[in-house]
Amino acid sequence: MARRIITAIDVGTSKITTVIAAVDDNQQSPTVIGVCSHPSKGIKKGVVVNIEEATNAISESVTAAERMAGVTVSDVFVSINGEQVTSLNNKGVVAVSDSEISVEDTYRAIENARTLSLPDTLNPIHIIPREFVVDNQGGIKYPIGMTGSRLEVETHIITAPNSYWRNIKKCVEQLALHVYDVVFTSWASSLAVLTDTEKELGVSLIDIGAGTSSISIFEEGAIVYSGCVPLGGANITSDLAIGLQVSLEEAEKIKLNMSKILNNSTAAASSGDDRTPALLRKVEEAAPKKSDSKKEDMVDVSGLGIKSQKEISKTFLKEIVEARTEEIFDLIKETVKKSGYSIAMPAGVVLTGGSALLPEITKIGQSVFKVPSRMGYPTGLSGMVEEISDPSYSAVQGLIKHAMDDDADAGSSSADSGFSIGGIFKKIASWFKSILP
Repeated sequence: MARRIITAIDVGTSKITTVIAAVDDNQQSPTVIGVCSHPSKGIKKGVVVNIEEATNAISESVTAAERMAGVTVSDVFVSINGEQVTSLNNKGVVAVSDSEISVEDTYRAIENARTLSLPDTLNPIHIIPREFVVDNQGGIKYPIGMTGSRLEVETHIITAPNSYWRNIKKCVEQLALHVYDVVFTSWASSLAVLTDTEKELGVSLIDIGAGTSSISIFEEGAIVYSGCVPLGGANITSDLAIGLQVSLEEAEKIKLNMSKILNNSTAAASSGDDRTPALLRKVEEAAPKKSDSKKEDMVDVSGLGIKSQKEISKTFLKEIVEARTEEIFDLIKETVKKSGYSIAMPAGVVLTGGSALLPEITKIGQSVFKVPSRMGYPTGLSGMVEEISDPSYSAVQGLIKHAMDDDADAGSSSADSGFSIGGIFKKIASWFKSILP
C-alpha cells in the first residue's frame, strides 16, 4: 500500500509550525503523525529579516516534528505572507483546438491569463481559476467535454515580491528540503475553515496573526480578493505594555490569559506599525476613572507571574484591546474598499489566526463590519490534531489540504516564477473536483 507523506510549514511572526501528515491510497483524510510549534526568529510581519535566525527556527520545528513522526521529510509546502502580497483578477482567452474542449485547452487559457505586465520585482504565486466562459456562455465551472470554439477563463492571481518567497525558499533549502509550493496564508486558511455554502453566498476571511492580518474574499464560490495589512496581535501586545506599564513579555502573558483575567480566575492560570495616539487618548480617558473604579474591577495578576503590576483594571484592559482591534479592522475595511471590494459579505466575516482567540473579538468584528462574524476553527484532518485544533493553526492545516490537491510526484516549483507548474493538469482536475457538487 502506497503511503504519501505531506509536510507543511507555517512560517509566522510569533511561531513556526510544522505538521507532518500521512495519506494512504484508500484514505480520504490526511492523518497527522507529527507536530511541532517553535518560537519564530528572524521573521518580522511575515517576512524574513534574518536568514540565519529564520533557518535555525525552521530547523528546530521540522526536526522535532520529524522525531515525533518517525520519518525524514524531503518535500514541503510553506506559507507566505507580508504587506506587499496583493491580488488582481485577469482573463485568458484561447481558440478551442478541436470542437470539444480538452484539458489542454483549459491549461492554455490559464497560461494566457498568466500573461501580465507586472513589475520585475513581483511574480504570481497563485493563479486560481474562478469560472469559464464558452462562446459567451458564462458561469461554467467544468468546461471539459463541452462543445465550443472560444474558451475564456476568469482567474484570481495572487502576487508577492520575489524577495518574499525566495528568502523563505532559501531558508528551507538550506535544510536540504525541497519547497514544492508556497501558499498565501489566508488562502490556506480558507481551505481549512470556510464552508462551501459560505463561499457561494459570499464571505470574507481574516487571518489575524502576530505581525500581519491577511484577507481573502469569496463571491459565488470563487475567490475575488486577497490582501494583507501589517498589523496583528503583536501591536495589541505593545499597546498593553504601554498602557499597563509592564514589559512586553508580561503584556503577552496578560493577552494570552485575558479570558481568565476577565473571569477573575487568574489564580488558576499558569505562570511595526504602532499608532499610539489613539492608545494614548484611551489612557488619558481611562486614567481619571482608575482611582474611582470599583474594587471588583481590579484583578490580581500575580498568579500569571506579572511582577511590574500586582493588579490591573479589567475595564482598562478591555478598552486597550478593543481600541487596537477596532483600528486593525478599520484598516482592513479601508484597504479592501480601495481595491473596489467590500469586506461586508452576505455570509459575514470569519475570523481566524492566533489573535482571533481574544475574548469578544467576534462582537467587535460585527460592530465594525456591520455583518455577522464568527470564529473559524480548522477541520478536515485526523490523527494528532489536538495540538492544532484552534484558530492559530488554520493556515498549517490549510497547507495540508492544499497539498492534497497537488501531485507531489509531478514537477516542482519554478525557480523563476514561484508558481508550481509541474502538476498543473492534476491541479486543474483537482480544482474541478472541488467545485462540483
